[in-house]
Amino acid sequence: MPAKKVILAGGGTGGHIYPAIAIAQAIRKSFPDSDILFIGTERGLEKELVIKAGFPLKTIRVRGFRRKLSIDTLISVKELVHGAMDSIGLLKREKPDIVIGTGGYVAGPAVFFASILGIPTAIHEQNVTPGVTNKILSRFVDKIFISFPDSMKYFPKEKTLLSGNPVRKEITKGNRLMALKKFGLSPDLPVVLCFGGSQGAARINDAVCHIIEAIKDAASFQLIHITGKNHYERIRNLLAKKGIDTEELGNIILRPYIHEMQEAYAAADLVISRAGALSIAELSVCGKPAILIPLSTAANQHQDFNAKFMERNGAAVIIDEDKLSGKSLLDTIESIIFDKHCLHKMSMASKNLAIEDAAEKILAEIIKLVK
Repeated sequence: MPAKKVILAGGGTGGHIYPAIAIAQAIRKSFPDSDILFIGTERGLEKELVIKAGFPLKTIRVRGFRRKLSIDTLISVKELVHGAMDSIGLLKREKPDIVIGTGGYVAGPAVFFASILGIPTAIHEQNVTPGVTNKILSRFVDKIFISFPDSMKYFPKEKTLLSGNPVRKEITKGNRLMALKKFGLSPDLPVVLCFGGSQGAARINDAVCHIIEAIKDAASFQLIHITGKNHYERIRNLLAKKGIDTEELGNIILRPYIHEMQEAYAAADLVISRAGALSIAELSVCGKPAILIPLSTAANQHQDFNAKFMERNGAAVIIDEDKLSGKSLLDTIESIIFDKHCLHKMSMASKNLAIEDAAEKILAEIIKLVK
């Protein structure tokens, strides 16, 4: 596939963008002369993440639909027309050899009109239950990549491949002892890593405040908690009102964000997180046991289905958001973290679900399509 032009369309959240970046990195590694371009919007995280990853980004005008009819729906229709015009113009100018959609409403017009123009197309679905965009696009594209075997029933089998969810290769490269040293944690006590997705999660943050109170003086385990940038100051202030200075707690690390997540995963014996597809994939390739708290408002309840897949296969325990409290979370942690047999069993189950060569599987099919 020498010197081919590849367009990747996906955006909005990290769950759509990071798989696209992983695919782009696999293409660049195997074919350094390939011309790779991302399509996104002005509003999504892609403006930050794609540029940081070293790839060019062009934007189109498009936005998602609200499920109830409103003035916003009319604005979305207008933006959809603009998105169609922007997509067609961009595709005709760039003349790509293939267009790959990784989800989010920005992928819709880019992939659809590429198909109409006779350009080879593919989509990647990260979740167990597909989003509306990918359900529609599945009728038009040449190849469909899925991350979970349970997704096969939603798509035409003859053009669907279980590829897995591609994750950044560096996510598995952390060293436990070095990570513990960097965080200032002891190798003699177990470590719990907790985060609520790229934006953070208020309900999880509030529950963790209870845990910090419980373990601050007599630590039986250590905690790395990532609040999310928008929640950090609120949580620090909340703890300060209770007389807790997080800067002085050696067994508790509170951060707004951690860029080197491979170090956080390496340090962790148990992970608490939402059940987004990217988190699930990273947990599996790192072989980490998990307590999953699915986002109750996620579209199509896709986080519930992702979490149930992990629980059914012995890799995770679920706490439903409406049952989440500081006590329920602490009780669940303590039922797992001190049981080495349980931790090992869950860890092996998680690792067994991993598809570590997802990007390579997708690249092999891309090569076939552009030939």
